[in-house]
Amino acid sequence: MVTACCLVLSLSAGILAAVPSAPSAEARPPDPAAKKKQLDSKINQSKADLDDASDQLGKSVAAYNQAVTKYQAVQARYAVAQGQLAAAKAADAVAAGKLVAAEAAVRTATSDVAAGQRQIAEKRSVAGRAVRSAYQQQNGLVGLSIALRGVAPEDIATGMQVQRNVFGIQSNAIANLNSAQAQLASKQVKLTAAEKEAEAARVEAAATVQKVTVLTKQVATDRAEAAKVAAVKLTAFKAAEKEKNSELAQYNSLLRERNRVQQMLIAQAKAEKAAAARRKAAAEAAELAKARKEHRPPRNVPDPVPSGGGRLSYPASTYITSPYGMRFHPILHIWKLHDGTDFHAPCGTPVRAAADGVVTDKYFNGGYGNRLFVSHGVMDGHSITTVYNHLSKYKAQVGDRVRRGEIIAWSGTTGYSTGCHLHFMVYQDGSVVNPMKWL
Repeated sequence: MVTACCLVLSLSAGILAAVPSAPSAEARPPDPAAKKKQLDSKINQSKADLDDASDQLGKSVAAYNQAVTKYQAVQARYAVAQGQLAAAKAADAVAAGKLVAAEAAVRTATSDVAAGQRQIAEKRSVAGRAVRSAYQQQNGLVGLSIALRGVAPEDIATGMQVQRNVFGIQSNAIANLNSAQAQLASKQVKLTAAEKEAEAARVEAAATVQKVTVLTKQVATDRAEAAKVAAVKLTAFKAAEKEKNSELAQYNSLLRERNRVQQMLIAQAKAEKAAAARRKAAAEAAELAKARKEHRPPRNVPDPVPSGGGRLSYPASTYITSPYGMRFHPILHIWKLHDGTDFHAPCGTPVRAAADGVVTDKYFNGGYGNRLFVSHGVMDGHSITTVYNHLSKYKAQVGDRVRRGEIIAWSGTTGYSTGCHLHFMVYQDGSVVNPMKWL
């Protein structure tokens, strides 16, 4: 089951590996604690890279990364247990071999002792017969007995020879008996030693069997946990994939919205420039008529500039958290434009008009959340519109004329947002540009 889960994840994400095979008894398994610390560090870095992702995607990816971490920790523990089990099985095989050899040695020694005991019995029987024969046929005074009877000298010699032969047989039997007894004692010592070795081998074998039993249970537990975590990981992966697809769809939606607004503002910019040109032409004509009436040269008529100082001020009294520019999406793995400047703005922070202007639009968009558009007319020869995104609440309404610094809305985290902040955009002649160019 673990291998199957890993195969699915490897094919889908390309980053997961199957449960490793059991290492040899000599191999050094990975340290689960060190592996977990390394993976935790990677997860924390991944979390730091998710500023451009939606809340749910960030949570799904974080959950998946945590599942991967836990799974790999279980993998490492499982590998350690497998290695220990392999070593225990090898030790069990050695102990079993020792036990077999020891028991064989006991059987051999037992057989040798039994054979020695039979030999002793035989030697004792022979010696007994010799002693009984000597007792029956001769004694220590046989020579004197022969002499006292006055027998012939040759009879005396024959009798003495018989005595020597009888006592020789007796002596040999006793010597053989003593030798057999000594050999039996040696064999009994070997038997005792073999029995001790066999008992030690039995204890060692029992210990290794117990260790193998415990480790087998541990491996089974770790395997079951790995399967469980793999299932959790697979579920988390599917959730992350779903959110990733949603993220991509949301990003494509943002692109469509940006293009739509751009086309609308390009048309608006042309109209504003044309209107500004007409106002300037009218002002120049009026100045020319006035100059003729007053009999003086006409003065230069400056370009019309909205009141309030012209260039833009910060839309919130705070600091920038994320600048405008291209960035690599950590999950989609594509380069995308962060089309505005993000300001630190806890939900409910007042959002102020960057310059005098007219509110031209406000609506909700799935990506940008609640949006508010303010047209500032022509500045330095360019049509400028500012857009305030992810708002929680509006104050200004479409058609309102607003002054620089006037509160027009409050910050929020609506739409495609990782948290409360203000996403501030500037359109120059209908195209989005870096707001810092005008702030």
